[in-house]
Amino acid sequence: MSFDRFANQIRSADELATLLGTPSVFSLKKELKALDEHMRRLIAHSPFVVIATNSTDGRSDASPRGDAPGFIRVVDDRTLLIPDRPGNKRLDSFRNILETGRIGLLFLIPGMGETLRVNGRAVLTRDESWLKPLSAQGKQPLVAIAVSVEECFLQCAKALLRSKLWEPREWPNLQSLPCAAEMFTDQVQMPEFDAAKVQSLLEGAYKNNLY
Repeated sequence: MSFDRFANQIRSADELATLLGTPSVFSLKKELKALDEHMRRLIAHSPFVVIATNSTDGRSDASPRGDAPGFIRVVDDRTLLIPDRPGNKRLDSFRNILETGRIGLLFLIPGMGETLRVNGRAVLTRDESWLKPLSAQGKQPLVAIAVSVEECFLQCAKALLRSKLWEPREWPNLQSLPCAAEMFTDQVQMPEFDAAKVQSLLEGAYKNNLY
């Protein structure tokens, strides 16, 4: 896709700063090089994280991961372990980590407006001594992401306040949306998979393949 149709593009960091301003001293000072006690407690309460990675050729990916609060282990103030749970086997995040060794994390806690951002380096490990404590529902993960923290900071609540993400009364009406099975059926275009079959597969996966 060409971006030529978007006129008056911003071309430099200086132009961007002139338009939107520069961060305050407070915003810069809140960035830490290691997890403090507040961040460790936030991670212990978080049941959901978004993992951002990129490949060597510039492809980016953001992948959701979730489990019981505290499923991500804080090894020390510079190290995290993220267990893998059964998924769709696309392995986009893992392939990107193998290529670039970089990762970004966004931790969310239901009901809390502030989020935690963590950026750093990452490797994949299958070391039994680390994987066993990450077991859930009697299932030990086959692999985990080890994260070396390089920068971490709290993100203010403005985005979640604007979106009203935690306010059920403000949630959009989903009745106008097709169900996931219908969307998948239209997207894959495989005659052997109609919406009813896909719905059955989804229900089975959600019931039997979470761990």
